[in-house]
Amino acid sequence: MLNSTQSAIIIGASSGIARAIVDQLIANNDIEQIITVSQSTQYQATVTDAIKNKVNLQHMVSDYTAESIAKICDSLAPIKGHIVNVFICNGRLHNQVDKQANGSSTAEVQSLTSSKDTTSSPLLAPEKRLEEINPESMQALFHSNTIVPMMWLQQLTTLLKGKQPCIITVLSARVGSISDNHLGGWYSYRASKAALNMLIKTTAIEYGRRAKNVKLIAFHPGTTDTDLSKPFQHNVPEGKLFTTEFVAQQLLTIHQGLSFNREAEFLDWQGKTIPW
Repeated sequence: MLNSTQSAIIIGASSGIARAIVDQLIANNDIEQIITVSQSTQYQATVTDAIKNKVNLQHMVSDYTAESIAKICDSLAPIKGHIVNVFICNGRLHNQVDKQANGSSTAEVQSLTSSKDTTSSPLLAPEKRLEEINPESMQALFHSNTIVPMMWLQQLTTLLKGKQPCIITVLSARVGSISDNHLGGWYSYRASKAALNMLIKTTAIEYGRRAKNVKLIAFHPGTTDTDLSKPFQHNVPEGKLFTTEFVAQQLLTIHQGLSFNREAEFLDWQGKTIPW
């Protein structure tokens, strides 16, 4: 049974950053109820700490179709007016094939929203040249990085509007900044995140009329030590590969200084503004 207490919702809860956010929320003891949503039926969370800190931790399974998202939001109606945080952590960058020592190759899904059937999925990898662009791969990234978060923003509108201040954090990426693009490449990922940023900014304008209590931020966590960044970590400068715990701590600290001005913000892990 859902309780009418201060609640947080973490969507895409199987990701490393999402799990760290759950741990931080439990440790901070400010949230009394945490609802996690992911594709997995075997979601792992710090249940012992949740019980010790008297946090009601519940998990919901979604396949991220429009019907599934709408059904979950409808089921959360009992906590309307008590939701203080929503974290949308869905995203995907690649499902690259890694070469094994014996020369064979195995497909490894290294994404935040893994496909159940990876054999039928197109190879996803950041494109370095125009010739590498593949329409199916581009569509897959747009679905995970842009469409799924937007469907959540759409369905959450009625659930969140009211008097209770609520912060919606959507994981984005600095490479989605159009004006900050100086290196090129990564066409599909950049474009999907740029589109996500536009949808966040546009949603904030409508929320400013319909759900004035809601603050939206697009959050760039920096390069974090997760499966998503694994193939690219060798290029990360020393001291710039962050733990998921550090990123979660930074994000919750940033929340404390936010202004509810009905405008979306694009912020990095330091709380600094990134140009759209």
